[in-house]
Amino acid sequence: MAAQSAPPAAAPEPGLRARKKQRTRDALIEAAHRLFLGQGFASTTVDEIASAVDVSQRTFFRYFANKDEVALAVLAEAEDHFIELLRARPAEEGPLRALRAAIVGSWRERGSAHPTGPCSVNAALELIRMIEDTPTLLAAHLRRVAEQERVVIRVLAEREGLDPAEDLRPAVLAAAFGAVLRAAHLSWTADQEDVGPEGMIALIDRHLDQLGPALVGDWRSTR
Repeated sequence: MAAQSAPPAAAPEPGLRARKKQRTRDALIEAAHRLFLGQGFASTTVDEIASAVDVSQRTFFRYFANKDEVALAVLAEAEDHFIELLRARPAEEGPLRALRAAIVGSWRERGSAHPTGPCSVNAALELIRMIEDTPTLLAAHLRRVAEQERVVIRVLAEREGLDPAEDLRPAVLAAAFGAVLRAAHLSWTADQEDVGPEGMIALIDRHLDQLGPALVGDWRSTR
């Protein structure tokens, strides 16, 4: 009879110092978002953000290089988490199905982890709207989106066993998917206060359902 293997060891919990640093970082992000959404990005100073958490400007700059970085922090973390979920999707799923499942999982987890407050789904969507209206933030955000798109291309190519330099399908799908997501995000308006994660998922699904008809359908016959 074969000996049973021992269960994998649980990942060690972060130490006290690491937990304190994470709490400070989270508090700075929440304070920054509250101030940005309450009084505008341009009107908010680094000193105000630091004071709201009762830390110094020097402490702020240990965590973030500038206001742009703290403004984009939550979205950057959400984008990284989306990539993790995409990598974890079952190998038998088709590329578009894997992308849809990963983005739905990402929004649901955000809604569960942050049902209210500056990091909630509604606050994230308000932040996206603010980014779109702030040229410096939009430029930084679009650079980040371009970087993420390159990662998505690599992940899709790896999943399908393709060379993205020779096969253009991963690049085309990544570009189309990213554009549909942006359209879905921009279709949200601030008066949709009860959107929550499921409301956002419904918006995304509605837009993705139109991807095929928009690309290959006869638009005139469906008017």
